Amino acid sequence: MASASSRPADEAGRAAHGFDVPVDRHGTWCTQWDYVEDRFGVPDLLPFTISDMDFETAPEIVAALRGRLDHGVLGYSRWRQDDFLSAIVHWYATRHGTAVDPGTIVYAPSVVYQVSQLLRLWSRPGDGVVTHTPMYDAFPRTVAAHGRQLRECRLDDWTELERLLALPDTAVLLLCSPHNPTGRVWSRDELDRMAGLCERHGVAVISDEIHSDLAHAPHKHRTWAGRGGGGRWAVVTSASKSFNIPALTGSYGIIGDTASREAYLRQLKDADGLSSPAVLSLVGHIAAYREGAPWLDALRAYLADNLAMVADRLGEEFPQLGWQPPQAGYLAWIDLRPLGVDDDALQRELVEVERVAVMPGAAYGSPGRVRLNVGCPRVKAEAGVDALVRALRRLTAAGVPGLSGAG
Repeated sequence: MASASSRPADEAGRAAHGFDVPVDRHGTWCTQWDYVEDRFGVPDLLPFTISDMDFETAPEIVAALRGRLDHGVLGYSRWRQDDFLSAIVHWYATRHGTAVDPGTIVYAPSVVYQVSQLLRLWSRPGDGVVTHTPMYDAFPRTVAAHGRQLRECRLDDWTELERLLALPDTAVLLLCSPHNPTGRVWSRDELDRMAGLCERHGVAVISDEIHSDLAHAPHKHRTWAGRGGGGRWAVVTSASKSFNIPALTGSYGIIGDTASREAYLRQLKDADGLSSPAVLSLVGHIAAYREGAPWLDALRAYLADNLAMVADRLGEEFPQLGWQPPQAGYLAWIDLRPLGVDDDALQRELVEVERVAVMPGAAYGSPGRVRLNVGCPRVKAEAGVDALVRALRRLTAAGVPGLSGAG
């Protein structure tokens, strides 16, 4: 990826979509802004934390939501209808070059709900669930809540991956594609290799692809749904990350195996009573997938510029980090171990001195890193990077890892 200085952002495009305009999210029950104290113990920090963005969603989505609200009746609804299913089919055909059978699509209130139900469907208490580390922090909680054993494998440790998949009580590979928090986009060869291992050892695959629409060129997301073939697999995803609509709730999945899909839907309707969806989520998904592609392309360019800015700034101040932007998403996963700073000391500097909230790597099972959310206007992203740089300067200038040189 080119640097921010060698590839300036399209100022007209940025202005047209409003990405540079800060939106005050205070007082809106916003997890990232209003409840930052819950995680960091201090209120009123500038947050770079939970993975939603500080941008207004696509105007096409807002217009569709307003139109539905103007109707005035918000009764029970159905997700098994052509407008919703055909919008998903259209999106996969136009964005991912993949033909999806609408009969394989299922609905869910959230991606984590789908993960939970599929774990119950494809494993038993005590079975092993393999996932890559660092990992999305909901994975270990969900696996533990269902009484399954979490089995961790480093991203590029194929020997360990095969060993874990070959264990007789390993039931599921819980894949994050693209990977959160690192932004890794799996190549076709890597996915083929994983598929071969899972088929050989009879392991089901749950592929969380919620960041799939945010891959940065030249990297290309390849959906597990495009692999074809048999076996037990599911793609679980939503438009919520790419179009910044998580507050609408709602997600969808693609389950290849007929028996598994029918069992999932029985659980959804009969056991959990969730057959009537959040209608505004359906409206948002349809508008996003039918009309939102230009907005999404402009967003991806803006995020790439923000990430390039982070790379430039860290490259100037701490070239030993060798930091490069992620292959997907808006989360800057930064390995700080070459600087030898202490995690707790860094958090104290960030929270108490800089008054910013940045997620520590330990939250994802990987100390020595931070995850900085730059899905925000440039002025905020720059403030976050500047705060991180200042904190690191003080810690490294002290000459003793973990000790601050401030006052």
